[in-house]
Amino acid sequence: MSAPDATPTAIPNNGSVAPTKMSLKPNYILKYTLTGHTKAVSSVKFSLDEKWIASSSADKTVKIWSAEDAKIERTITGHKMGISDVAWSHDSKLLVTASDDKTLKIWDFQTGKCLKTLKGHGNYVYCCNFNPQSNLIVSGSFDETVRIWDVRNGKCLKTLPAHSDPVSAVNFNRDGSLIVSSSYDGLCRIWDTASGQCMKTLIDDDNPPVSFVKFSPNGKYILAATLDNTLKLWDYSKGKCLKTYTGHKNSKYCIFANFSVTGGKWIVCGSEDNMVYIWNLQTKEIVQKLEGHTDVVLCTACHPTKNMIASGALENDKTIKIWISDY
Repeated sequence: MSAPDATPTAIPNNGSVAPTKMSLKPNYILKYTLTGHTKAVSSVKFSLDEKWIASSSADKTVKIWSAEDAKIERTITGHKMGISDVAWSHDSKLLVTASDDKTLKIWDFQTGKCLKTLKGHGNYVYCCNFNPQSNLIVSGSFDETVRIWDVRNGKCLKTLPAHSDPVSAVNFNRDGSLIVSSSYDGLCRIWDTASGQCMKTLIDDDNPPVSFVKFSPNGKYILAATLDNTLKLWDYSKGKCLKTYTGHKNSKYCIFANFSVTGGKWIVCGSEDNMVYIWNLQTKEIVQKLEGHTDVVLCTACHPTKNMIASGALENDKTIKIWISDY
């Protein structure tokens, strides 16, 4: 057996002990502030081809910005009421939006044209996502249901009587076989995409409203936010809470949370004290707070390959901020 290669980071020239990955902290600084929305920014998402940022707003529009230089590319209009969520297809060619007008719309990114309007929800549509194959869309609504839609023809394939209160988030796992949903009823539920069957319900001791949920990049874990100022990392196959992240303020709004895995392994989340919080995923310590927004930071997103965060805030701010870090 040959000796493993010594990496330069492990053996610094001065003989001191190099900082381990665990002890490094991010050093995010503000790079750009994007202005243009006239009401609260509800959602921000990077396209997987890394070129674009999509933002949705209560002003009924989606705006597309360059992820490179933060310039506005286009504004997409067509919804009759505010938009709560936007998501990219995995080939970055399509967008889906969820609106208070009770519809979702599928858009061609290149032209900004609406290709399909998805009708069926009986109340505000709050959240949406494409599956990795991008032939399906999942949506959650204040009507307490989760719906699965066919992207090609815009038809509703399944309506899941998912929850007993509004659905706050929906997300596919990395192969699209499972859906996770969260709700104000205090539950996170895992669904089999093909059959629509509920595979598992995650319940904690007390059940505060669950305001956000998503699968980890490897699909083994679930990150869930509750309106008691807490984020939890669950091993959903065991139904066990592994980590708890606190220190931020979140008792009122459905605030997005993220796994940041391009540099160090962080958890990133907005907060009702107008800051973005970053935790070390393993140690659960707060490693950075990003100051600059002037209202509740509702949405954050992490770039697919760079140490870059986009954040968006409510109506006293209305901006999207782009932050970059070395780690």
